[in-house]
Amino acid sequence: MTIPEFIATQPAERQELLAQLHEIIIQKDKTVTPVIAPMMGKDMIIYNAPGTFKYGLASVKNYMSLHVLPMYGAPVIYEKYKALLKDASFQKGCINFNNATEMPLKIVKELITDCSKIDLRALREEQLKARAKKTAVKKAVAKKK
Repeated sequence: MTIPEFIATQPAERQELLAQLHEIIIQKDKTVTPVIAPMMGKDMIIYNAPGTFKYGLASVKNYMSLHVLPMYGAPVIYEKYKALLKDASFQKGCINFNNATEMPLKIVKELITDCSKIDLRALREEQLKARAKKTAVKKAVAKKK
């Protein structure tokens, strides 16, 4: 299924907003490639960056969701956009919304622009190095006891 075909299968009142959000993502983050794929038990538009999932755009029974993995790994971005998108419902790595009023396109453009600068592979490597260092310190302390 193509992206336009997927959007066309969504409720009519959501189609324009989903299409606009899709365009924002592919215009503002040139690192991603969109595909229709299942995630969390439902088909959605998945935006993959080299080597990793970066965004997901879903339309479920009672709301739409924008999954934003960079937001999950960058608390500064999470807090900034939680304050700006006051009418949307924030989870750890996604934003649930019902309409364009809750998800203003101007703010979404800023969000994706900010997230486009985040290299998720590099972020993950930093996390793994920090975890390895923490583990090494714990082992060294345990040996001394």
